[in-house]
Amino acid sequence: MLDLETIRTRTDEVRRNTENRRVKADIDKVLRLADERSKLITEIDALRGRRKDLSAKVAKAPEAERGELIAEVGRAKATLETTEPQLAAVERDLREEWSKIPNLTHPDSPVGAEESESKELRQVGQVRKFDFKPRDHVAIGEALGILDFDSGTKVTGVGFYFLKDEAMLLELALARFAMETLRKEGFTLHETPDLAKMKVLEGCGFNPRGEESQIYRIDGQDLGLIATAEITLGGMLMDEILPPDRLPAKFGGISHCFRVEAGAAGRAGRGLYRVHQFTKVEMFAFTRPDDSDAMHMDLLRIEEGIYQALGLPYRVLDICTGDLGGPAYRKFDLEAWMPGRGDNGQWGEVTSTSNCTDYQARRLGIRFRRAQGAKPELVHTLNGTAIAMSRTIVAILENYQQADGSVVIPEVLRPLCGFESIGPKT
Repeated sequence: MLDLETIRTRTDEVRRNTENRRVKADIDKVLRLADERSKLITEIDALRGRRKDLSAKVAKAPEAERGELIAEVGRAKATLETTEPQLAAVERDLREEWSKIPNLTHPDSPVGAEESESKELRQVGQVRKFDFKPRDHVAIGEALGILDFDSGTKVTGVGFYFLKDEAMLLELALARFAMETLRKEGFTLHETPDLAKMKVLEGCGFNPRGEESQIYRIDGQDLGLIATAEITLGGMLMDEILPPDRLPAKFGGISHCFRVEAGAAGRAGRGLYRVHQFTKVEMFAFTRPDDSDAMHMDLLRIEEGIYQALGLPYRVLDICTGDLGGPAYRKFDLEAWMPGRGDNGQWGEVTSTSNCTDYQARRLGIRFRRAQGAKPELVHTLNGTAIAMSRTIVAILENYQQADGSVVIPEVLRPLCGFESIGPKT
C-alpha cells in the first residue's frame, strides 16, 4: 500500500492520482482514521504505563493507601478494556480504506480512462498477409482435434477446456522454452503452489473478498487459488529482511492460474483467449529502490526476446492510468497480432510487466539493509509474464496456420515439441 506519510504530505497529488486511475477511495477518511488511531495509541500507551506504575506502587504502599491504588489500577484496566477494542476497530477500518488507494504513477505513463488511451511505443515483426481467409484458433484447433471445449464445459463448466495431443505437447514446449530462457537470464526457477493464504493474496494487491473479487476461495480455509505465480513468488520473502548481497533477487515460476473472470462477449473472448484456468511462466524481481526502473526495462526486454524468438508480430503499449492495477507504478503490455480475432484480425494481450515500487513490499513486510547494521528499507518488487500458454497458443495457431488446415510450429520450439507441424488427423 501507499506510504501513509506520502498520503499526508502529498494529499492533492494522491487524490488526483486516485481519480486518474478510476479508483474509489476516501482519502479524507484514511487521514481521519489515521489521526484517530494515533490518538488512541497515545492514550493506550499512557494507560498501560500508568497501570504499570500503579501496580509497582501497590506492593510498597502502606496498608491505608493500598486500597485506593488497587482501585486506580482497576479503573485503568477497565478503560483499557474499552479502548483497546476501539483501536482494533479503527485499525481494521483504516486498513480497509487505505488498501484501496493505488500506487503513485510514473510521470511518463499516459493519463487516460480507457485501455484505448494507452500509448503504443513500437510494433515489432511483420503482420502476415494470407492468400486464403484465415480462421480463428477455435476452428483450427477443433478441426485438428487438439482443442476440446465441449468436454471442458461438460466436466467443469464454461471457460474450461482440454488440450489434446500436439496442443498439450506445444504447451509443455512453451513452458520449457520460457524456463530455459529465464535460467540463462539468471532467474532461480520454481514450480509454485497453486494456493496461497489470504494475507499473501491481499499483500500482492489482489482482492480475495467481496463481489469484485477475481479469486476462487477455498471454503472453510484461509486459502485461495492464485491468479498468477506473482502471488506465490512475491510471498516467498514475506516478513524477511534481506542482506545487501541478496539483491537483486530474480525468481521464475510456473503455475496454474485461476481467475473468476471469463467469457467476454463476442469473438474477442472466444476460445482460449479469456478462460478460468491457464498455465503461465512468471518473472518476479526484488530490487533496491534505485534499481527498479532498470529492472523493469530488463523484464520488458526478456518478454520481447521471447516473442521475437517465436516469430510472432507484437506491439508494446505503455498502459494508461485508468487501466493500471492498484500496485503498479508503471506497466507495459505486449499484444500479439491474432489474425482470427475480430473480422480482420486484432492485437491481443499476451504479456505484461509492472514495476510496483514499494507498494507490495509494504503490505508483505519485505525489507533489506544497504549495509550490515543499517536501518531496514522496503524493497521494490516487479513482475512480468514470460509466457501465458493459452494466449500464446492462440497466437501460434492463428499466425502459423496454412491453407491446408495444418499449423507450422515455430522453429525455436521444434526440438522441444518433437514435430515441425500439426496436420489434420487421418
